[in-house]
Amino acid sequence: METILIGKEDYLQHFDPQDYIKTYYSLSPDTGSENTILTFCLKNLHQAFVLDGLKGDTLIDIGSGPTIYQYLSACESFREIIATDYTDQNREEMQRWLRKEPGAFDWSPVVKYACELEGDRERWLKKEEKVRRAIKQVLKCDVTQANPLAPLAVPPADCVLSVLCLEAACKDLPTYSSAVKNIGSLVKPGGHLIFVTCLGASFYMVGKNRFFNIYLEQKTVDDAVKGAGFDILWAKSEQMAYSLDVCDNRGMYALVAQKQP
Repeated sequence: METILIGKEDYLQHFDPQDYIKTYYSLSPDTGSENTILTFCLKNLHQAFVLDGLKGDTLIDIGSGPTIYQYLSACESFREIIATDYTDQNREEMQRWLRKEPGAFDWSPVVKYACELEGDRERWLKKEEKVRRAIKQVLKCDVTQANPLAPLAVPPADCVLSVLCLEAACKDLPTYSSAVKNIGSLVKPGGHLIFVTCLGASFYMVGKNRFFNIYLEQKTVDDAVKGAGFDILWAKSEQMAYSLDVCDNRGMYALVAQKQP
């Protein structure tokens, strides 16, 4: 049976950011299932940040990976975005795009889609620059630690965002519940927590490497969020799946929650 990678060292040694981005975020005609899930993420983040008007000074994104699509709506609503990831290679891949280095991933098809949601596809270059200006720091994080950004002590944020992270970073349900509390501690009272989560998955592929994914149901996510001291404002789940050769999920789930005073 094929080995499933699960540990922190596995991510440091075997997670290839370019393989990951090309598989899940190309938005090309031959990645239909992956496109559907990417647009689910973009539409729900657009709902939260643009249509609902969720805004503030600081947003912390937990488990950013090497991607920037999750900031395309948030950059309109927050003065400062702090990106975070556990692996050095993911943080470096993001920095390559921020620095406009040759060989950095071309996010323009995704940026244009996000701009289209806002009604002006042609402002995509301005959108890219706005994202670059908004990202003030790219930090290391570990969601299994009580302070995921330790040894740094960051002031509580207006919003914490986490997209497709915890289900891959947690080995079991107790660890998942603890991780939700850990990242929830970074939100100020009255602030917001936004999750986009993969439901019903056991693995996902990055190149030829198979990584563990904890099996989550909607109730599990809801209970963890409420247990961390948040009230769920709205949530949306849809039955949709990646191509089976890259991930065996059964659905996607997005929620916005507010921290109790």
